[in-house]
Amino acid sequence: MSASKVVGMAAVLRGKVRSVVSLSRGLSTQQQPGSLESPPGTQLPAETERRHRKDPRGCSVLLFPGQGSQFVGMGRGLTKYPNVKEMFSAAQKILGYDLLSLCLEGPEEELLKTVHCQPAVFVTSLAAVEKLQHENPKAIETCVAAAGFSVGEFAALVFAGAMTFSEALYAVKVRAEAMQEASELVPSGMLSVIGRPQAQYKYACLQAKEHCKSLGIQEPICSVANYLFPDGRVIAGHQQALDFLQQNSQRLQFLRTKPLPVSGAFHTELMASATEPLREVLRQVEVRRPEISVYSNVDGKRYMSESHMRRQLVRQLVSPVKWEQTLHEIYERTQGESFPQTYEVGPGKQLGATLQKCNRKASQSYSYVDVTTH
Repeated sequence: MSASKVVGMAAVLRGKVRSVVSLSRGLSTQQQPGSLESPPGTQLPAETERRHRKDPRGCSVLLFPGQGSQFVGMGRGLTKYPNVKEMFSAAQKILGYDLLSLCLEGPEEELLKTVHCQPAVFVTSLAAVEKLQHENPKAIETCVAAAGFSVGEFAALVFAGAMTFSEALYAVKVRAEAMQEASELVPSGMLSVIGRPQAQYKYACLQAKEHCKSLGIQEPICSVANYLFPDGRVIAGHQQALDFLQQNSQRLQFLRTKPLPVSGAFHTELMASATEPLREVLRQVEVRRPEISVYSNVDGKRYMSESHMRRQLVRQLVSPVKWEQTLHEIYERTQGESFPQTYEVGPGKQLGATLQKCNRKASQSYSYVDVTTH
């Protein structure tokens, strides 16, 4: 399906498949995204003023997972909630295959493919928002910030009212296909690494690249692709570089290394060929300023404008995901100040585990929205 058809379909689907944000968040149109106070210069009635001066304990933050969190059976506990079946039905029209069946039944090897996995995580995460809205509407109404890991950033932007479900899903489809094609150009991958405090990741990558050059590989790529938590990284690049890192892990002060089940070196320069297709589709879809704070993977900072979003979403493909920095930005506060409630919406609990390693106090107010049935 072409971008123009999806843009046209968006108008039809908008009434049925709406971000929960448009249904119930109830933020003031005068309120600055993510602000806990009214904007300067506005005169608000005393009751409204009190409502805007929110106690952080009465606010929420939503975190959306990325590729790697998927599993067969995800979504089984979500189809009974309003809008979810319509979301998967819309996805089938846009993607051209039965995404719900793939999520529920597999086969696993098909769900693992980048082209299928990214749309699956995106839709399942937004379906989990519908569950949260049904079971705890206050969590949606009081949400002040959202962040998503890699493809999860698109789900966060839909939730925040910056993109429509259908147009964002089409962009995710184009992104996933382009990343899959880029992955097939050279043997490459990603390696999860937990290091000792003295580990030097950039130096380790430099050594791995020198090893690749000795094998005759010109312009080898090996770099940190994800900053997860203190001493937790994902390194990505040419497969020969990752093999070198595993074989020399003890000397490099790595405590544990584990290859990730992905098809390529995401968030490195090996994804350069995927940037233009994504840039082109983002030119065609409507992008609006988020209604709450949404944080960019590229630098951990809030999105400020439509052009900023388009630019950063493309840069994200070839830049490391600075998740640890993003969490510090979201949860930074003065000593003694309370933390908001945090909800992980989507498959897996990896973001909750990461939050615990980055900010133990913030993680005490964390909840996971289960996407399966018990």
